[in-house]
Amino acid sequence: MEETPGLSDQYRKASPWPVFIALGVPISELGLVFNVFPVAVAGLLLFCGCIAGMLQESGYVDVPWSALGVMALLLFVFGAAVLYLNPLSRVDLTLRAYAMIASGGILVSAVVAGKLFVPKQQLAS
Repeated sequence: MEETPGLSDQYRKASPWPVFIALGVPISELGLVFNVFPVAVAGLLLFCGCIAGMLQESGYVDVPWSALGVMALLLFVFGAAVLYLNPLSRVDLTLRAYAMIASGGILVSAVVAGKLFVPKQQLAS
């Protein structure tokens, strides 16, 4: 009996990234709804990390660090915009803004660590 019946090498294998991308934003929103800051940050980190992984797997980028850097910049910009515009809003979005800024900071530290400590030949394989 074959281990993978009906599959041959000509078909692509399924990627795990879309499932985790689809879970990242709802996990972050659950953290915001229940006022659990670490869960909100973890959901955003899951979302951004999986997007960078999917971009690398599909061949759009060679290494995920530049994609993570761009996402960190976007999180900083949108988080600062939400924090700046929060007094004009009827809903308090302070926790959401801080979660986006904190996620951006963690992603920046991950990008720096990845560029410094991950060997180049390991990424190419």
